[in-house]
Amino acid sequence: MTFPLRSFALLLAAALALSACRPAFSPRKFTDNAALYRASLERLQKKKWDDAVAGFEKLTLELQSRDTLLSRAHWYLATAYVGRREYLLASQEYSKLAENFADDSLADDAMFESGRSYARLWRRPSLDPQYGQLAQVQYRLTATLYPDSPFRAKAEAELKRLDEWFASKDYETGESYFRRKAFDSGIIYFRDVVKNYPNTDRARMAMIRMVQAFRSPQMNYREDAREVCATLVTLYPTDPEVLKACDGMKPAADSAATPARPAP
Repeated sequence: MTFPLRSFALLLAAALALSACRPAFSPRKFTDNAALYRASLERLQKKKWDDAVAGFEKLTLELQSRDTLLSRAHWYLATAYVGRREYLLASQEYSKLAENFADDSLADDAMFESGRSYARLWRRPSLDPQYGQLAQVQYRLTATLYPDSPFRAKAEAELKRLDEWFASKDYETGESYFRRKAFDSGIIYFRDVVKNYPNTDRARMAMIRMVQAFRSPQMNYREDAREVCATLVTLYPTDPEVLKACDGMKPAADSAATPARPAP
């Protein structure tokens, strides 16, 4: 038995009509903030992000500063912004909570989440690192202001990850010069990687590139190569790439004098 097409169309139209009759979520219809809070939280839990934003935004503007719901309203408003992938707005709301309610139980959570929202806006190391820098600030504040927080370890781990990204950005710039054999310019960036991000893997790679540049026929600065190799071999005594780059680089005292880089 087949279902008549006409009957199906009628049922579909009836369903659409019923859904159209359902009142839209409107924060203005709530005269009681507690009721609006409960309704907004219900919309948030159902992932109705637009409704949740509308409700909690109204609450953050209307609740008194001493109202216990205000910090939660900021938290859930930020959460709704994350749901809509509006990470800049989310980070700002989390920051408001952490700054205005420093003694609140959610303050450390909010500081960490603010950093994470900023970090989400820096999608690749090659892009403008502005949001990565803002994320660093929030993570450092989390670790410094809340040393006993369970988010401290997470913040420190995120700081290490961001260091790798910052180091990668400078390293890739140096690498582009290195590939074009513009060794002097490349070395400037490699040195910045080693100086600013010494605990990253990019620092090891930057030093290897420096050795290769110094040993190139265009430069032939063997004393400089030897100095970098002394550090590399000390830090990475068994690393195959280090041993290959520094092959034949004996300490200066054990080798014949070779011309050093001329003074600029």
